[in-house]
Amino acid sequence: MLERPPTGERSLLVHIGYGRPCHADETQEFEALADSAGADIVGELYAQRSRPDARFFMGSGKVDELAKLVADSGAELVLVNRALSASQERNLERELQTRVLDRNGLILDIFAQRAASFEGKLQVELAQLEHLSTRLIRGWTHLERQKGGIGLRGPGETQLETDRRLLGKRIRHLKDRLERVERRRETGRKERVRSEIPTVALVGYTNAGKTTLFNVLTGARLEARDQLFATLDPTVRRLPLDGGDEVLLADTVGFVRDLPHELVAAFRATLTEARDAALLLHVIDASDPHHVDRMAQVEAVLEEIGAGEVPRIQVYNKIDLAPNDAYRELRDRSSSNVSVSAVSGEGIPALREAIRDRAVGDRVTGRVKLGPEQSRVRAKLFDWQAVRAEEPDPAGGWTLDVELTAQRWRELCKREGLSGADVSRKV
Repeated sequence: MLERPPTGERSLLVHIGYGRPCHADETQEFEALADSAGADIVGELYAQRSRPDARFFMGSGKVDELAKLVADSGAELVLVNRALSASQERNLERELQTRVLDRNGLILDIFAQRAASFEGKLQVELAQLEHLSTRLIRGWTHLERQKGGIGLRGPGETQLETDRRLLGKRIRHLKDRLERVERRRETGRKERVRSEIPTVALVGYTNAGKTTLFNVLTGARLEARDQLFATLDPTVRRLPLDGGDEVLLADTVGFVRDLPHELVAAFRATLTEARDAALLLHVIDASDPHHVDRMAQVEAVLEEIGAGEVPRIQVYNKIDLAPNDAYRELRDRSSSNVSVSAVSGEGIPALREAIRDRAVGDRVTGRVKLGPEQSRVRAKLFDWQAVRAEEPDPAGGWTLDVELTAQRWRELCKREGLSGADVSRKV
């Protein structure tokens, strides 16, 4: 039986291409994933397959080459850039006499390191256990043995069956707890809908600069790191806009190509922030030469979680680093695109204006006549910064010229019981 060492930072990366060599952006991303997990990369191996080998995924010749690399480099861990079956991982570990982890397992490990909130830890544990449930046989042959000895022989449950039963029980428990968390989140979302403050969600490929942009817009001080999946737990802050308007801005987890289905399922409650938003800000790294492919990957995940129809603005970030404006031709194809630099502040005012136009809607100007008993309505209008002029009424009331969103105008008429005699409206 393979004894697993307690450490595994010295890592060999295996890049396998389907019917072609791996593209440079694929190898760079896998290297970044390994680095984000804390791996010390001591070597890399490149392979190409027209179809996966049932036993090792790669060919036996590449396995021999990999075994020599493991021995020469002293690697403690082999990271493969493809999703491996349980038997393929086990067979490779037996041949290489070292631990093997596929791409999905690596991403799950990064999420486990990043999770900080109670909800995030529950989500990561659920994803890990669901991934592990198909891999109980990997490297643990003793689990299939039934206990024996004098007085112990006979029918009974094997250790593997026991582990599967306990694992299933823990998964059900985690799902129940996450459902309770999701119900609380849903209550919060309903309260935000009731307050009629629209929610805007930041989405995008991991490391596109969403958290830095979130901090610039809201004045928050979230830690922004040059790492993949630096943000796991969603954060919501108020974003004041011109004219007294405001929206709620949500920072969400970054996406990546071939995001493991276990993570998509486990982070359902978190990703709902994007699905239920009134507007999405799709943040794109303009300095990334592969941003077109990254955009397609994000759109695929948005479709998967049911957010494909949510209106969005494409925000090209890091334009201060973009070489020769390579992104501009694609950006100029749509009028709903904005270019910004979250570091220098360039384009931020234009982004705020675009958010107000798309999330808040048209503005309405009009005149409101209030009696002396309606001071609460007057105070609310001033709180909304909607009053442009005010004239006192001889009877103790007020006549106010106001400018506010059409949504808040409807709210004012409905909630405050204003009649046609009280309000004259013009767009």
